[in-house]
Amino acid sequence: MNQQIADLNNRIEPLRAQIINHKVYSVLNDIEDLRIFMEFHIYAVWDFMSLLKALQQNLTCVSVPWFPVGDADTRQLINEIVLGEESDMDANGNNKSHFELYLDAMLQSGANLESISKFITILQKTGDFKQAYDSAGTPAEAKAFVEFTFSIIAAGQPEVQAAVFTFGREDLIPKMFYAIIEDIGKTSPEEVSIFKYYLERHIEVDGDHHSGLALQMTANLCGQDPVKWENAAKASTDALKMRIQLWDGAYNGIIKRRMLLVENSI
Repeated sequence: MNQQIADLNNRIEPLRAQIINHKVYSVLNDIEDLRIFMEFHIYAVWDFMSLLKALQQNLTCVSVPWFPVGDADTRQLINEIVLGEESDMDANGNNKSHFELYLDAMLQSGANLESISKFITILQKTGDFKQAYDSAGTPAEAKAFVEFTFSIIAAGQPEVQAAVFTFGREDLIPKMFYAIIEDIGKTSPEEVSIFKYYLERHIEVDGDHHSGLALQMTANLCGQDPVKWENAAKASTDALKMRIQLWDGAYNGIIKRRMLLVENSI
């Protein structure tokens, strides 16, 4: 492993441990809890794609006339990741992005799609994030998460974008989470089968192959420049803190639901 990658991993390990051992996993007991978790997580799944496309724009030529841009190895890395994330297959063999697959999982589980659907619709029509957040009633933690991601996109530093993509994103779901979904699936099999498939694809594509490609991409972009490595490390640290905050929001949402149930039963 590249020494700078190893050093960065060591630097962020305490934060990664906090995420992997987050208290939200301890309260995911049934399908209702999972629905709330998904309603927060979907925002991270969506803006993951925006970060990925920003990287593709910065590292490849996406305009006409075409000219070769940057390093060919880095172009190959990012284009392969885009292909897998934007045009994967669902369990029936239909091409779908991982975001669309997650929406299917939410629909099957009975999770509320109103917030994310309204957010996407308003943003697509107006380009106004504030209006989209307000109209959708986006949870504060999800809003902060998306705002951080788009601040990274707006800064336009490919090595920083690559680091956040690599170290702060979807490989942070622990094995314990898969076991929890298995348990929920025993009582609600027809409500979690698509989500289980999403997680399986996450392990097969994102967790193994894409993580290796992303590490190599980050190493290529930072090279031997200590300033770039420091910027990458700081951004990765900030991204992990935002993930903890997002998980805090999901946890609080689950606890709030339970408190309301208790109050209504009195």
